[in-house]
Amino acid sequence: MPALLAHFEALDHLLYQTRRYWQCVAFSCGQYPWPELARVLDGLSDEQVAELEADPKQLQRFFQSYIPELAQLDKLSALPLRQGAAEQPTLPFWLSNGIKGRKLTQLQAFVAHLQPQENTKTVLEWCAGKGHLGRLLAHQYGIGVQSVEIQPQLCAQGEELAQRFALPIRFNVANVLEDDCQSYLQQCDHAVALHACGGLHQELMRQASRLGTQRLSISPCCYHLFIDGDHYQAMSSAAKASQNSFYSSDLKLALQQTVTAGQRVQRLRQTEVQWRLGFDQLVRDVFKRNEYTPVPSVGKLVFSGEFKDFCQWAAQQKGLTLPEGLNYPHYLALGADRKHMTDRIELVRHLFRRAIEVWLVLDRALYLQQANYRVDIFEFCESSLTPRNIFIEAKLN
Repeated sequence: MPALLAHFEALDHLLYQTRRYWQCVAFSCGQYPWPELARVLDGLSDEQVAELEADPKQLQRFFQSYIPELAQLDKLSALPLRQGAAEQPTLPFWLSNGIKGRKLTQLQAFVAHLQPQENTKTVLEWCAGKGHLGRLLAHQYGIGVQSVEIQPQLCAQGEELAQRFALPIRFNVANVLEDDCQSYLQQCDHAVALHACGGLHQELMRQASRLGTQRLSISPCCYHLFIDGDHYQAMSSAAKASQNSFYSSDLKLALQQTVTAGQRVQRLRQTEVQWRLGFDQLVRDVFKRNEYTPVPSVGKLVFSGEFKDFCQWAAQQKGLTLPEGLNYPHYLALGADRKHMTDRIELVRHLFRRAIEVWLVLDRALYLQQANYRVDIFEFCESSLTPRNIFIEAKLN
């Protein structure tokens, strides 16, 4: 469809024009990348920042007078929200048991768009986990399911559940990035993937288009995972010709809208950012470094302890020996100052997160279109249920 290509080209051009607002790493900035916005950003209270973060529409309205391109970007980032073709039946308790409420609602919203075509005999569930999606499909539509999953224990649990409830599902242990999955695709008429990360759903698209799978239904997630190198490798001809180059930090930006977490989790996240920035400032001063020092991920419990203990742990992780007598409260305060600026830089970058995600989805849609598929993209549920709510529907011509 020419509409997909025109949409992509317009969005691609606008993202390139505005790249100075989104293509930066906030943690690495010693000052605002946009001097003209410094006074506006510093004038925002922490409460105002939190309010804007929680409401993308309000965030866009606030900055539109400073970044006029946002009006067009907002239109190019919008996708239609569609209700499923099939009315959702009430699920029996045994089928929904063990699936958390929000996850269950996501699954139901996705399944509502998966009504089988007349010639569909078998569905392939890609990166299936325990097979929650496959069980709903098998129960609701009475169709056979082949489930592929890398973790043997999840396959065993899924197989046990399928047998217990007499559902026509078969589990297969496979690493979809390394193992030969061709036979699974050849046995199915329709391949589905709900929130398969980055390179995992891209591999499904590559293999399915090569083998001529009749139908694909995909909701992408975690675009930065399982990719080759530090920057994104475009799939479609149009994206390969783009002047934009997306690095891992840019791909992560597309995922930074989340459903609101509990207050305790939010507090720990805020503490984590401050402590990481405080440690970074300590390393810059003590070891005369000019670049940001990343620290490995660690359980949130660490951030309920003492800042000094975190710094000593982080230094050990980086092979550094901290001198005695460091003024840890001083660096904790510097971390708070850095966090003040980082939060506001991220606020501006977040204006572009949906646009980048739509760019990535359009690249996938155009790739499938080149492989002779009729492709449609839309939102399968409200973003309040999951921000990863984009659905790619592809049917072979």
